[in-house]
Amino acid sequence: MKPIPRRDFVKITSISALLSSMSLPSLASELKSGDKKVSVDFSGDGINLSPKEYAQLLTTLTEKNDVQADSYSLGGCVADLENKFSSLLGKEAAIFMPTGTLANQVAIRTHCGTNHRAIVQHESHVYNDTGDASQILSNLNLIPLGMNKASFTADEVEEVIKRTASGRVSSPIGAISIESPVRRKAGETFDFSEMKKISALAAKNNIKMHLDGARIFLATPYTGVTVKEYCALFDSVYVSLYKYFNAASGAILAGSKSFIEPLFHTRRMFGSGLPQAWPFTVVANYYADGYEERFAKAASISETLYKNLSKNNQFTVHRIPSGSNIARLTVKSMSAKQFAENLMKNSIHAGYRDNELILQTNESLLNSTAAELEKIFVKSLV
Repeated sequence: MKPIPRRDFVKITSISALLSSMSLPSLASELKSGDKKVSVDFSGDGINLSPKEYAQLLTTLTEKNDVQADSYSLGGCVADLENKFSSLLGKEAAIFMPTGTLANQVAIRTHCGTNHRAIVQHESHVYNDTGDASQILSNLNLIPLGMNKASFTADEVEEVIKRTASGRVSSPIGAISIESPVRRKAGETFDFSEMKKISALAAKNNIKMHLDGARIFLATPYTGVTVKEYCALFDSVYVSLYKYFNAASGAILAGSKSFIEPLFHTRRMFGSGLPQAWPFTVVANYYADGYEERFAKAASISETLYKNLSKNNQFTVHRIPSGSNIARLTVKSMSAKQFAENLMKNSIHAGYRDNELILQTNESLLNSTAAELEKIFVKSLV
């Protein structure tokens, strides 16, 4: 499949269809929004199972399979998921973490060791959305690059390396963290050519690389770069388990065996060796099977839909360069609020902000076709 230009994800549908076709992770069903049944939901990266749907799925998975519980996040189906993701990411080993915030901090903290400076994106989750956890809890000095951008450059990194080396007190860079796609930049992906240059520069200077790949599985259809190709540039990678693998919570942190093995103790130190994590990992394990192929199909449907809508003068589809699964849509003849309400009458859910619909591609698009969706969008103009 050729790289497709762009943007964000959807939510899904009836657990009953999901439960009746357990041989393949739910290609959809019906997600209830209020009292409306939704067949395609453009409002998120994943399915957003309701508590009832999640409980039913757990029941079905445990009845159909011999699910082995873990003990304090060790062994059982937790270990099964760790092994699966180490393979998917091309790494030697992996560890379950209850949150991505902890996964990122533990990775950067471990890589830095006694070199407490770390380069991060100015727009990253690590720098903006963790309450200075890395600084307060791990004594790290974060150096942000690329203000208001998804990417920073190898030249910027080299300048920081030279500046820290030339100070009166030596303060080497211990780690470089890169997030991609970048949620604060509407899912824009980090420039891959710069990513490769930065990785080579880091290796040359004995600096460890960490990938905040919470949404990295969303990037490939839009960039043509495989998940393993991204991960090969990094010493460690974090992937979210709840954003589109639909677990109630959880994250995977992967890297070399020597990197991962001590982290079971670090996880416990942070109070995060959950007594039982199997209700998270068994669901993520289910959705991980075949996910890349399913999402590629969903991305293809959305791209065809956007191409067709762009030919209608009532619609303007907005995409950003180097984007992933998020698109914005303006409607000429009515407000975004009114159009979203009209779509809901036809079993399509879409969020909106100001006077734009925010359309996020996810597996729920597999409930329909580009042609069927186009008909509904046109029908919803009146």
